[in-house]
Amino acid sequence: MALTHDMVSGTFELTGYRITKNIGIVRGIVVRSRSIVGSIGAGLQTLFGGNITLYEKLCEHAREQAFDRMLAHAAEQGANAVVGMRYDATEIGPGITEVLAYGTAVVVEKV
Repeated sequence: MALTHDMVSGTFELTGYRITKNIGIVRGIVVRSRSIVGSIGAGLQTLFGGNITLYEKLCEHAREQAFDRMLAHAAEQGANAVVGMRYDATEIGPGITEVLAYGTAVVVEKV
């Protein structure tokens, strides 16, 4: 069963649902690096100031992948929701970043 975005909460509850089972921590991890072309393009954008769209798109894509992997991990464990969802990012090396989406997989029922 696939989980949908509306069954994920940053809080420890879902409005209109009751948690019936706590499955445990689930996560989705993505490790990304900048390409040389992207780095040059972003470097040019920094000359003009403002939003660096090349990095913004890279970050958003990495977060989306990590989120989707977390949802898949939760579904594999038998969950139909995730509560307490968070993101974390760590620079592993120059230009290499790990993005982690994690939360608590639960089974909920509508109240």
